[in-house]
Order: sequence, then structure tokens, then C-alpha cells
Amino acid sequence: MALTSDTVTSPYRGFTLREWQQHYRSAPESLRTTLSLVRGSLSETDNAWLYLATAEQLEVQIHHLESLRAETGGSLSALPLFGVPFAVKDNIDVAGWPTTAACPAFAYTAEADATVVANLKAKGAVLVGKTNLDQFATGLVGTRSPYGAVNNTFNPDFVSGGSSSGSASVLARGLVAFSLGTDTAGSGRVPAGFNNVVGLKPTKGWLSNTGVVPACRLNDAVSVFALTVADAQTVAHAAGGYDAADAYSRKNPLTAPVSMSPHPRFAVPDSLEFFGDALAEFEFDQALERLNSSGITLVPVDFTPFRELAGQLYSGAWVAERTVAVGEIFEDNPDAMDPVVRGIVASGLDYSACDAWRAEYLRAELARKINQTLEGFDALVVPTSPTIRTQQEMAQEPVLYNSQFGIYTNFTNLADLSALALPSSLRADGLPAGITLIAPAWHDDVLASFGRQWQRSLSLPLGATGLPVKSEEFMTPAPVSAASVRVAVVGAHLTGMPLNVQLTSRHAVRVEQTTTAAAYKLYALANTTPPKPGLVRAEGGSAIIVELWDIPLARFGEFVAEIPAPLGIGTLELADGRTVKGFICEPWAISEATDITAFGGWRSYIHSLTAPVKL
Repeated sequence: MALTSDTVTSPYRGFTLREWQQHYRSAPESLRTTLSLVRGSLSETDNAWLYLATAEQLEVQIHHLESLRAETGGSLSALPLFGVPFAVKDNIDVAGWPTTAACPAFAYTAEADATVVANLKAKGAVLVGKTNLDQFATGLVGTRSPYGAVNNTFNPDFVSGGSSSGSASVLARGLVAFSLGTDTAGSGRVPAGFNNVVGLKPTKGWLSNTGVVPACRLNDAVSVFALTVADAQTVAHAAGGYDAADAYSRKNPLTAPVSMSPHPRFAVPDSLEFFGDALAEFEFDQALERLNSSGITLVPVDFTPFRELAGQLYSGAWVAERTVAVGEIFEDNPDAMDPVVRGIVASGLDYSACDAWRAEYLRAELARKINQTLEGFDALVVPTSPTIRTQQEMAQEPVLYNSQFGIYTNFTNLADLSALALPSSLRADGLPAGITLIAPAWHDDVLASFGRQWQRSLSLPLGATGLPVKSEEFMTPAPVSAASVRVAVVGAHLTGMPLNVQLTSRHAVRVEQTTTAAAYKLYALANTTPPKPGLVRAEGGSAIIVELWDIPLARFGEFVAEIPAPLGIGTLELADGRTVKGFICEPWAISEATDITAFGGWRSYIHSLTAPVKL
């Protein structure tokens, strides 16, 4: 039987985070009833699920959540995921639940929650089940599981994509609000593309791998599936953070921008391969046209190093990492493994330690070339997958077709890049088509800022639910990121002015033009090069035009260090009541300055100096 939305009976099918928050604000005492309805709608015979929460396990979480809420005095503001049901791939530990990695002989009962699960529960989320996967997360297809292939949610004849097949499936059908997968070679992106959902592949080390069964520890990343980009971004921030228990966890250096430049430039592969899939090629061409018409500058780049690095993940010594990860079961009980997975893992024995070092040197060289290629671009845009296959086709060529799926994904973690898979369109045959944006490490929020706009411009349904994306989903702007400082500039740092480069060279991004509260006076300072204004809060002041820029937090100190006396950075009040950091002037400099408040802003004053004199 095809897995379709028709099998779903929950009244909360396809709820986004915003809708869940609205639900609990209007019915705060409905937690137990609501979650019982959600759990009751989930079928034990649906092979996208490998384990569903028992009534007792659900009750334990509800009791804990009620305790958390009581600690906040009943407020839900500290619990942004309060009562939100989610799922995790069954290579992620949950305390007291089995972890199988889709291999029954490997199964064990986890003693503790994986760090990402614990983080999400601390924000109020409730885990309802664990999902099917390509065994040991080895595959991009969703068919390499002893529990059966997970069907594509749009057409059961086709593959769902893997290895995070179950997580993508239950999310696409609206059974949960979000789900977690893992992504080593594209497992958090290909299933997203095949099921019309968002797949956020975060920067390696942002989301902890503590409590996650490894595939390739150097390249593994816990990924997020969501119905909207906003939800994926919210979940990633809730789940992520430095974890000292994970040797590969790392702290965000806070040097990346938090949104795209006003006039984005996207790199596009100079040669594209679709393996004869004319529908996939047509839809990607259409996506490029939409990007171009929206003001994106598209520039072809040499895709050779990307393609070479992608090929290394399965046809080079890197595959030996999977051999190490699988460990004892491969040595002691290889027949317990899926035959295709066993063959891939066995090939790791063909490489020596010398081969591994050579592979690392090649990886570093190709990764350097890739990152240099991406300099000056906001992102690389590629098809999420160049084609899709039926389950029958996949059975005939399980390795070849799997490799085809990965040509635009396999290089990403090896090159230490971030990625965001986005729904793009529905093909003429009814299957989804998707694009993926790829950028340097820690540019996750940059990609999300564009992804929000992209999703708003489309009229696609949410996953396979048939439900539309409601306009209210886009009404709430992204919050000011903790990774940046919002600064109001008033003079020589404005767009097009001489010192604006001090912002753009530090990856600062212009947010908006607005005005201060009507409480400031603006002065043209004497003897400054280039000419600069001074902003002073004073009686009889007016609203002064300013620009707001987000500066990466780690670059803020450099920026402030270049500000000469009598200027400095203080706190400004804006016309709408917000407060931001901004330029202020020491009062002693005003005595020799010219009051230009009447001009309403620095740009008008500068224009007046060059305007022709009317006789």
C-alpha cells in the first residue's frame, strides 16, 4: 500500500512550528490529549517507523515537560518547542529506547539521550518515534534496510532517497513537525529533494554527534528535515551547540554573515549531468530562470574539483572509515548485514594506511580549490539530485544509481561546507524536484535567509500533505542572530559612501533603512577625512535616517577599532522603539560642527553640497 496522507487521521497533520505554538497558546492544558492523538495516528505497520513511543514513554516526556513549564510559571516563552512532536533516525540514541541502525543483530538499548535529542527535549519537543534508514546510514536510496524499502511519498514505485528515508517520509506526510536525520554523503538532502521537504545539512560540528552511531566520524552531521525553512533553522539552533563530549564538535567562530548580500551571486556548475533524466534537467533550468529573474547573478564555475572530491567518498580510501565504524558486526557476523552495505564496507579493507594519508592530502587540496572557487559568491546552487529511480531500477543497479544520486552532495562534508536542500517544483510526472544551496562552513543562517525568500516565492504544498504554505508563515521576520551585532550607521559608512567597505569587507549585511527616534541632532564635523557626521541625543532633536547592518560578532571589535575620535559606538533608539548599537559623537566636538539636523540625514546633506545653486 502506498504511504499517502490519506492514511493520516491526526487533526494536527502538517502543523508547522508556528501552528503548534498557536495551538498550545490557545489550549495550554491540552498537552496530554494532543500528544495522545498524534501518537494514536501513527501506524505500527508503517515501515517508515522502526520504533514508536509506548504510552509509558510518552507519559514520562509529558510529565517532564509539565515540570519544565511549572518552573517557568506557566510561560511557554522559554519552551519554543513545547509539545511539538518529532522523530529521529534510528542511528540516534534515545534513553531506554532501542537503537538498531537498521541492523537487528546490532541493536542495543541506549543508556542516554543523544545530545541533540536532549537539547530538543530541553526546549519542549516530544519524541514520538524512531525511523527507518539505509543500514548503517550507507546509501542515498532508502532501500537498503531489512525492514523494507521506504516508499517515495509521491509515488510508491520510486525510491524515497536515503539514508534518512524514514525521517523524510514521516515528515513529508505531516506526521510530525520535524525530524532528524544524519548526513555524510547527502543523506539529509537527497530524501528531502525526493519528498518535497526542506533538508538542512549543518556545518560539521555544530550539532553534536554524541550518541549517534557513526558512519564516517570525520564527515558525519546530524541533519534537520522540516516543512519550512524557518522551522528547520529554529530546530537547528535549538539542537545545536558546542559539546565537549564530542571530539569533533566545535564552536562557531562567529565570522560568517547571517544573511545574503542585497545583490546575491550564485555559482553554478559549468557542466551539469542528469543521466538522461529530461524532466530533472528541465526543472533545474526552470529553477535557474526563477533565480535569475529574482535578481540573482548566476556565474558558471569549473565543477571539476567538486566532482573529483565527490568521487573520493566511495571510490577512495575514505570508505575504510565505514569499515571502522561498523566494527565488530562486520568481523563477527557479516551475514547479518544487507548484502550491498556489506560489500561497500568490505571494500574498505582494500586500502592501506598509506592510502588513507594520500586520500587526506588529496581531500585537502581539492577542498582548498573548492573553497577558493566559492570566494566572492553567496552560494553554489546545484540540483539536489540529478535524477530519481524506481525501486525496480535500483534493485538492478544498486551501486551505480546510488552514485548518481550523490554527484551534487558527496563533496560537501569533505570540503567542510554547509548546505540547504529546498523544494523547487513538481515535475510533469508528479514527482518533486529540488535545488540545494551550498556555502562555506558556518554560513547556515545565510542559506536559511535566502531559503525563506525562495519558499515564499513558490506555491508548493507542504511536503506530501497537499496543504499549502500559509502566508502567515512568512510574516514573522528572522530574529536578530546571536552571531551578529546590529549596528546603525549614519554617515560615511552608508551604502555607497567612502567607508562602507569597512562593513562589506567584514561580511556585514545591510538589513534596512529606517530612522532614529525624534530625539537626535546631526552635525557635520569639522576637519574630518572623509567628511563625517556626529549624532547626538539632544532636546529638540528630530528623526535621522540610518541604515541597519548586521556585523558578524567576531568582526565587530575590528570594526570598532577603526572608529576615530570623537566618534564611538553606543546605543541608539529607533523610531519604532527598538534599540541597536550605533554611531554616537562626543559632545566636545559639536562646538566647531555645523548643525545639519534639518536635512534629516547625511546623504541629503552631502547631496546639497554638490547640487547646483539656483539663481
